[in-house]
Amino acid sequence: MNIGIIGAGTMGIGIAQVAATNGCKVWVYDANAKQVETATVGLEKTLTNLVDKQKISSEKMVEILSNISIATELKDFKDCELIIEAIIENKEIKTKVFTELENHVSENCVIASNTSSISITSLGAELQKPERFIGIHFFNPAPLMPLVEIIPSLLTEKSLAEKMYSLMKDWGKVPVIAKDIPGFIVNRIARPYYGEGLRLVEENIATVEQVDDAMKTIGNFKMGPFELMDLIGVDVNFSVTTTVYKEYFYDSKYKPSLLQQRMSEAKLHGRKTGKGFYDYADDAKKPEPVKDDALYQQIFLRIISMLINEAVEAKRLGIANDEDLELAMQKGVNYPKGLLAWGKEIGYTKISENLQSLYEEYQEDRYRQSPLLRKLN
Repeated sequence: MNIGIIGAGTMGIGIAQVAATNGCKVWVYDANAKQVETATVGLEKTLTNLVDKQKISSEKMVEILSNISIATELKDFKDCELIIEAIIENKEIKTKVFTELENHVSENCVIASNTSSISITSLGAELQKPERFIGIHFFNPAPLMPLVEIIPSLLTEKSLAEKMYSLMKDWGKVPVIAKDIPGFIVNRIARPYYGEGLRLVEENIATVEQVDDAMKTIGNFKMGPFELMDLIGVDVNFSVTTTVYKEYFYDSKYKPSLLQQRMSEAKLHGRKTGKGFYDYADDAKKPEPVKDDALYQQIFLRIISMLINEAVEAKRLGIANDEDLELAMQKGVNYPKGLLAWGKEIGYTKISENLQSLYEEYQEDRYRQSPLLRKLN
């Protein structure tokens, strides 16, 4: 296939690498021409590293690089069969690009967005042919993370989701089909992982280090919420939370954190700025958490209860089938278990009782239970 990629940031060049590795001819465009040059140089270094580690052959590296070309304008996408946009999370900017793009591509070209939280229906509605528009959401880093969310809009042609599902499978990915709701599967269900962690710290119940340590030691998560926010980018995580909150008409379940907003304002964005919830300077030492078994159990049960409740509600609303809900959280954000299975293991009754206790304590709709939760056992 001939594939077009709009945006040469980390995600865009990562998707280009995936497509080129699977034999597609890829054109990469960015409004900032220097960014494309920087991205291709970075890709060459990445591939050289893979050759050195004997992950790929030098011949494969040459093949991948030869499959990627730089597009200098959107007209260069005229022969593309699929174009994936991976630019800034701004609806107006994305829509402007899509409407211009339609003037240069064939009628059969599929146009897709890699947005993590903006409505696919709203993005595609301005197109002349909204039926050829779909969400194809990769996770960062795209070459390594297996999950891809396929999101048809209300206007997407019915068979297109299955076609894109098959293509992603051919590319070696683990695709899931999701409803066009704010955050789709992963970014909706995962919000409490960060939100409740932030709450616990804001309320002086626990420290950043204790929350992270509890989730890693009791829950076997690879990274705690604060380590993960630093990796993703505190500003990026805050932006996604804010978008989901607004898109759900300010549902208190998804209310952003003032602490995270202040961190974003202070440009304490995590690894990319050298400091976030942790200090990443070469001489910095990571603080050791004060171990407290009872507190750790409280932290884990509070966060896991919120996550399981969110997964159960997604099941109730038919956002995806059970298998895809479980796959999405394990393959998209490396959760150690599927949340529905985890709820059964802990006991849905225990999860329900814990949420009821939080609801009575805080008197906040944030802790309301899914109507389905009490019915599960």
